Amino acid sequence: MSTARTEPRELIELTELTELLATLGRRYVRDFPGPWGKTFVARALNAYLRDHPRRRVVETLSGARFAVDTQDLIQRYLYLFGVWEPHMTRWLCGRLAPGDCFVDVGANIGVFSVLASRLVGERGRVVAVEASPAFHRRLEQQSDLNGCRNIRAVNAAVSDAHRTLTFVLASSRNMGANSIVPWDGPAESSFDIEAVPLPELLRPEEIETARVIKIDVEGAEGAVVRGLAPLLEKLRPDAEITVEVTPDRMAQLGDSADDLLRTMTDAGYHVYRLANSYAADSYPRALYGEPVVPVRWDRPVTEESDLVFSRLDAATLGPAG
Repeated sequence: MSTARTEPRELIELTELTELLATLGRRYVRDFPGPWGKTFVARALNAYLRDHPRRRVVETLSGARFAVDTQDLIQRYLYLFGVWEPHMTRWLCGRLAPGDCFVDVGANIGVFSVLASRLVGERGRVVAVEASPAFHRRLEQQSDLNGCRNIRAVNAAVSDAHRTLTFVLASSRNMGANSIVPWDGPAESSFDIEAVPLPELLRPEEIETARVIKIDVEGAEGAVVRGLAPLLEKLRPDAEITVEVTPDRMAQLGDSADDLLRTMTDAGYHVYRLANSYAADSYPRALYGEPVVPVRWDRPVTEESDLVFSRLDAATLGPAG
């Protein structure tokens, strides 16, 4: 009888101890200087926080605040590391300046839009385009949480023509994976939305001042870039476009990375690749290692890659243009 009575208490105490260790581990990863020992801790915490979600308001390394649910990959990394895609974050910090415009296609909950809002200042503009109505609402909430008055949040899909697109979310553990790529398995959710070419969503003053256009659309980047093509020659000389290219998913939609690169190079842009990893154990090295910048790329793109297109002809794209 005594064993039966103590088991629930022991289980509660074990759960409380595990939660305490997770909290201490997160503080170590975020607050202790240097990368030592953080690779193993980050890997373990990533799995734990995914399976034992926490809902918190956290501050990022840039000083922005986000309401997060650690079940989702992006929000979990904000909670655990205080940053999402550290190499891209550093590069954007060196690229955007007061008065610029940043266009965020596939803005998700607004991580880069909020970052850019601070960088471009009161005279600058941010256009955050997100197809998911749920993410659009979250984006607006995060914008309000940070007092971002220069973000114009647009609930729309982007393509090369007017058409109705169906988006499917396979798993809530990576809510950024909303995609129009065909999916045969069980789905968390789906929705239909009208798509338009990006130039139709942008105002003249946004086009005129656009410094960086970021495109992250989970396989639909071929159509987005085709729709953007008529605008490329009209952008300011130092404008740069960064695209997450996913050749396998593009192929399922009848597109190819080669065609995307050809569209950009024909418009006078050079191709660069920015290293990126979504593995949790890569983040301590990324945060404490030497800054990584986009490097010139002259090979076929055969795997998921963050590409940067620039009229600048150089070996690398440094932290400032």
